[in-house]
Amino acid sequence: MKLGLEVFLEAHTHPYKKARIGLLTNLTGVNHNLDTTIDLFYHHPDIHLTALFGPEHGIRGEVHEGKLIKSGMDSYTGVPIYSLYNGDKKPNTEMLENVDVVFCDLQDIGSRYYTFIYTLANMMKQCGQEGKKVVVLDRPNPINGVTIEGNLVQEGFRSFVGQFPIPVRHGMTIGELALLFKNEFHIDCELEVIPMEGWERKAYFDQTDLFWVSPTPNTTTMDMCILYPGTCLIEGTNLSEGRGTTKPFEVIGAPFVNGRELANEMNSYRIKGVRFRPTVFRPMYQKHKGEACEGIQIHVSDRNSLQSFKLGLQLLESLYKLYPGQLAFIKPGRHYFLDLLMGTDQFRLQIEQGDTTGFHSRLQKELIEFQTIRSNYLLY
Repeated sequence: MKLGLEVFLEAHTHPYKKARIGLLTNLTGVNHNLDTTIDLFYHHPDIHLTALFGPEHGIRGEVHEGKLIKSGMDSYTGVPIYSLYNGDKKPNTEMLENVDVVFCDLQDIGSRYYTFIYTLANMMKQCGQEGKKVVVLDRPNPINGVTIEGNLVQEGFRSFVGQFPIPVRHGMTIGELALLFKNEFHIDCELEVIPMEGWERKAYFDQTDLFWVSPTPNTTTMDMCILYPGTCLIEGTNLSEGRGTTKPFEVIGAPFVNGRELANEMNSYRIKGVRFRPTVFRPMYQKHKGEACEGIQIHVSDRNSLQSFKLGLQLLESLYKLYPGQLAFIKPGRHYFLDLLMGTDQFRLQIEQGDTTGFHSRLQKELIEFQTIRSNYLLY
């Protein structure tokens, strides 16, 4: 297969020979040989690279989640780096002043919570206002481009972890999402997507011939990426989701959890594709830093049958049942964080009321509606 980056460099550089090029990328912007997109653009005779733009975690991927990043200068190329994970989480006129076309080469991980896709959307909005073109160099959805799961974000619960009404697991590439954002959510910008060649929708990333480069400090293995649409929901509670360990989003726990009890509870549901094992871990940072946390490790046995979002919902229900008065939903601002991740407050409220059947009954209807829209933007 060929990445959008490789297709572009082999055949599509000539239209931009005289243009000033901006590049939205990070450490995942590499070709099959692990040459970086930054270096390939900077040293290309027909590309005039004038600006770099970095998403959450920084252009080199070393910054922890949620930390605002300052703009600066790239020490390797001398090209200015503009942080798009700033107070506004978007570019401004000054950042785009020396740019005619913005290219995007970012590896998404296939989940609605992942902020890279909204950084791209905000770039598209600003470029539309400034009369600049956006070109997306497409990359695989690492957890396949077929499976979709979850509800749609409701009005009133839009945020930087759920900016548009798409499912938690959308089954689209970043290029396909860019097309959907432009046309369904009315982003008025000139957009071109350079598709990949030879990618199959059903393929997971480890079924390609590409090297996996972790996009962020806690984006580790394929199992982590597959579980993330469900276990990321733990971020909305006072339990550790495994940040600060070697198994983020694969281990879940807290000092008040009984790991054997939770593992037995979760295994009793016979959730397809996973087994739960009691474990103890000690996070090096984030929630419960330095404390021994009992909990579970989730082992993926069959990723094709696993519905990770539903796993996450069951995990939350079980935790609420087992640890009433100890499990807490975090409320850092106007909204509970779980509600922003879920894109609704209905699941949290129904957990507290002891009956989530109403929420579950909505899921399939919303997915069918999205599937119809989604089909208009699939490139493969």
